[in-house]
Amino acid sequence: MSGKKIAVLADIHGNMPALRAVLEDVDRQEPDEVLVAGDLVGRGPEGSRVVATIAERGWRCLRGNHEDYLLAFVHREVPAEWWHEGEWAASRWMAAELEPSAVRFIEELPFELRPESAGGLLLVHGSPRSNNDGLGPWTSDEKLVRHLEAIDEDLLVCGHTHRPMIRSVRNGRVVNPGAVGLPFNHDQRAQYGIFHHDKAGWRVELRRVPYDIGEVLRIYETSGFQEAGGVTAELLRLEVRRAAPFLVPFIRWARLLGSKPDSEQVPEFLDFYDPDEPLHDFFIRLESLKS
Repeated sequence: MSGKKIAVLADIHGNMPALRAVLEDVDRQEPDEVLVAGDLVGRGPEGSRVVATIAERGWRCLRGNHEDYLLAFVHREVPAEWWHEGEWAASRWMAAELEPSAVRFIEELPFELRPESAGGLLLVHGSPRSNNDGLGPWTSDEKLVRHLEAIDEDLLVCGHTHRPMIRSVRNGRVVNPGAVGLPFNHDQRAQYGIFHHDKAGWRVELRRVPYDIGEVLRIYETSGFQEAGGVTAELLRLEVRRAAPFLVPFIRWARLLGSKPDSEQVPEFLDFYDPDEPLHDFFIRLESLKS
């Protein structure tokens, strides 16, 4: 099987304007196959529309950690305090927004996928071990080698970290095509990958597509997500605008200080947090607050 082209999308996160822009670009590329590496929902207000759009296209998808996360709310399998604490308000709203058809769709998603049109590629959300296990620039070569040793393929494609990456190690490559709906590499454009397969093997093309950021933020307001989501929605707006992580650093910071995350703490957090600083360095600084 040669001369095949596969598009891989990941981490759409309920961002329909970003998805629409990527769909137009994908259609122009005319791939033989499109795969979606999970996190269609969560962290954004239009989960049901994203799921319906992907389902209508008939594209094969796998299950990310945010599918698991929102399903736990849908089935009331979360701790009791998550039903009333402000930190979880956005998740409650996003779970309630999911239409029954969307719930059924994501309940049936598998953990991993392989292309039907070419071999040698395995797609997961996080890692072959867990859909909540992120592989990124900080991951050692030794860990990537171990993940590749655990699978039959020599090209491992993953999402979850929202950062595009192509890493080669002695027994293969690990690629993240970047996030469609919530990039964390300081580039606001919607990001995905085209994987070209021929007799020489796999060639990776990382694509970036502009879209209307303002439309997403307007949907935050008109959908009710901004008002209902509280501090979480406030920080997710920053993630969309800055293409950098804010929510998890904020929660880690608040918990280290021994307080429940709320909007009143955000200005103080933003004085401490630099989104241009590598997260590894931020977490080191955060640990220093303990002393």
